[in-house]
Order: sequence, then C-alpha cells, then structure tokens
Amino acid sequence: MVNQIKVVGLGAGDIDQLPLGIYRLLKSGENVYLRTKEHPAIVQLEQEGFVYQSFDEVYEKHDGFEEVYEEIAEELFKKSIEQSIIYGVPGHPLVAERTVQILLERAEEKGIEVKVVGGQSFIDALFTSVKVDPIEGFQLLDGTALKRDDIQMNQHLMIGQVYDAFVASEVKLTLMEKFPAEHPAAIVTAAGSQSEKVRWVKLYELDRDMSLDNLTTVYIPPAASFEETYAEFSTFRQIIAELRGPDGCPWDKEQTHESLKKYLIEECYELLEAIDQQDIDHIIEELGDVLLQVLLHAQIGEDEGMFAIEDVIKGVSEKMVRRHPHVFGDVSAEDSEEVLANWNRIKAEEKSGEEANASILDSIPKGQPAILTAYEYQKKAAKEGFDWEEKAGAWEKLREELQEFEYEAENGDKTSQLKELGDLLFSIVNVARFYQIHPEEALISTNLKFYQRFSYIEQQVRKSGRKFSDYTLEELDQWWNEAKQKGL
Repeated sequence: MVNQIKVVGLGAGDIDQLPLGIYRLLKSGENVYLRTKEHPAIVQLEQEGFVYQSFDEVYEKHDGFEEVYEEIAEELFKKSIEQSIIYGVPGHPLVAERTVQILLERAEEKGIEVKVVGGQSFIDALFTSVKVDPIEGFQLLDGTALKRDDIQMNQHLMIGQVYDAFVASEVKLTLMEKFPAEHPAAIVTAAGSQSEKVRWVKLYELDRDMSLDNLTTVYIPPAASFEETYAEFSTFRQIIAELRGPDGCPWDKEQTHESLKKYLIEECYELLEAIDQQDIDHIIEELGDVLLQVLLHAQIGEDEGMFAIEDVIKGVSEKMVRRHPHVFGDVSAEDSEEVLANWNRIKAEEKSGEEANASILDSIPKGQPAILTAYEYQKKAAKEGFDWEEKAGAWEKLREELQEFEYEAENGDKTSQLKELGDLLFSIVNVARFYQIHPEEALISTNLKFYQRFSYIEQQVRKSGRKFSDYTLEELDQWWNEAKQKGL
C-alpha cells in the first residue's frame, strides 16, 4: 500500500474555526508535522495534549523562502517513506502554500500519495473582517514577490505573507508606484479569530509601528476615482475607446488610418525636437502624443474588426524575443556588433519566404522624409557590399557632385539643377554615414541652432524699436555672432 501525506489546513484563526474532521485527524495520534507552530489553534491544541513536530527551525537555515519550502517538502517525502503522515499548514492547503504545490508536483515521481484533506481559507474571514463582497473582483497576491504590473487598481487587493517590517516596506513602496500615498490600507491579523485585529492606516504608514506575523494580510481598497488610474494603460485604452464610441468626440470618430498619417509624422518630429532640447517634461508629453497616435490606430483597427492593440503588442513582443536570442535564448553575443549581426541574420531568415524578385530596398518606408530614405537605402546597399571601401571614396564622390552642381547651377536648366542638387545631397548623406552621423539628426540640430540664433536677432530688433529692413546684413550678422558667443 502506498503511503500518504495527508495535508490539512489549520484555518485562519483559533481552534473554534477548525472543522470537526480535521480536529479529529490532528488528535488521532498519527505522525503530525507542521510548517509552523506559530498559529493560534496550535496553542489551544497543545493544552489538550497535541503532539507534533514543526519545521520552524528550517526558516533559520536559509536566506530565501524557496529554499525553505524545498527542504520542508523533501523532509516530508523522506518521513512518508516509512509511514503515512499528516502535514498541517495555516489556512487552506491550496491557498498561498508553496510547500503543498511542491508536494503535489513531485508526488508521482516520489511514489507517495499526497491527499489534500481540506481546511478553511483565511480569505473568507478576511472578507468578513474588511466587509467586502468578493463578487466585485479581487486579487490575492504574495507580499514577498509583489510586482507593480501585477496590481489591478480597480479590484480589491489582498496581499498575504506580510509577516515583518521589511516585507511591509517593500509592499508599501510597490503599491505607492500605483496608488496615492494617502490611499487607505487595512492591516488584518488573525482574521476571524478571537485575536482578530483590523487596523486602518494611510498607505505611506504601512510599515510604521505595526505588529506583523504569519497571520497578517494587507487589504487595499480599489482606486477611489477614475482620475487615480490615469497612469494605467487600460485606462488610457478605455479613454480612446470612449472618444471613438457612440457618444464620443465627432472628430475622433471621423478619423481613419489615412487621415491620421500626418499627425503621426508631426508628433514624431516634435518628440525628436524635445530629445534634442533635452527637455524631460517635453519628452514625456511628446511620447504621450506618439502613444496616442498608436492607440488611435489600434482602436480604428478594433472598430473595423481587423486587429486590436493586443495584436500589435503580441507581434512586437514575439519579434523582440525572436531577435534577441542572446537574451531570451542560448545564443552568445559579446558586443553590439554581434547583436546587430544576429538581428540582421534573423531578420533575413524571416523574410526568406517573401517574393524572390523583391528588392531589399522595398522594406524602407516610402512615406518618410527623403533624407531618411537616402540614409536607409545606403545602409541597405552597404550591407550587401555595395559601398566604398574607405571614406576617401565617399569624399571624392562628394567633391565630384559639388562640381557638377556648380556647373549646372550656372549653365543648366531647372531640371538638371534639381537632379545635380539631389546627387549632391545624396553624397553628403553618404559621407555622414561613414562617420556614423545620422544626417536627419545633424540637420535637426542645425535647424534648432538657427532657430535659437535667429530668435536672438529678433529680440534685439524688437528692443531697438526699429524694423528688420532698417538694418544691413552686416549689422544683423553682428547679433548672430553675439548669439553664437552666448552658446546659442
């Protein structure tokens, strides 16, 4: 006969909460092991002559809980080889009990039957303590592994394993990344027992002057207002959906992918300007405007039944994992050059099934500015070996194109002048590429510099009370040089 590990729950409170069957099982005299003796029901059972062994000393041997749980599970398997045993845990065995999960996962491998007998979860008592109906939606999270992105602000939060001030402090800091510092929080200890304590505090006070143990749970009510959830992605998505909904904004409802193209371009350029100015507040604002365009396009796709934002995120997530095997796989990459080599190789493999006669230049977006297109064309061609071996070749071509443009500018017609100027610009882009200077960034920088210096000239003209036409170019140029000396 296969030996058993009977797993029983001690409930969330004192002995009065124990079901009769579990009470009898614990008192049966069989070999009983407890994860911890720190439980109100155990004190009362001891008074009745209850005999057991606990694993409290295992906690002192390890720095992490996973090691503790691993050792406890292995010890239980060893004990059960000789005879069936009973293993008691606080609350219900299947609620926030990692040791029980390990036992269930490895039972077949160990040849031991693990039987969960039952018990009362602390959740029922907790809802009663804070007077909350769970049908409204709730989350039960582990305080020792709490992550910001796991938290749903519109649901009731039950955070277990908050057993000391360190965990409470980490929980507080994580919650304050979402909730206001003044948000209410309840510290509930020994819910449902005669020793029950419910203390309401402000979130920022969560780790101050509090008594914590393994029967402590923190309860966080949902966000008090829609405004408190403005930082949530789901809230932003809801706002966009309402703007395009039946009672939404007439302008937003009229937009299409085509009509929004120009706004996306504008917002991207405004973001680039903010980056060049190193204006953090402006960067935040412009990133938000770019994200707005992404969400609008995704909402249009959802309204038309074609795609949703999840499809967009899923696609790019898959691509990032697939193209970073040195992070998410077993490929090695020592530096950024190897990373780029892997990226391009994987990208080429992905596109290997596409039309055989298609140009490698077809992947460059057609609607972007010409200077960007020239830069990307040259990069693509260079990867295929169509490039100067040295910078000198690019410089020689630039000088050649400058001479040809100078000649056509004096002797040619508009068509030939346009053509040669284009060749000259293309050659300048090529030289910039050899020096790893992005021509678009360089031109944006110069545009900004021109704006600042010309604005300085405008200020001086206004201060003088005269007009631009009252000054010679040489006089205006003096102010230009002043602006230059001031670092503008």
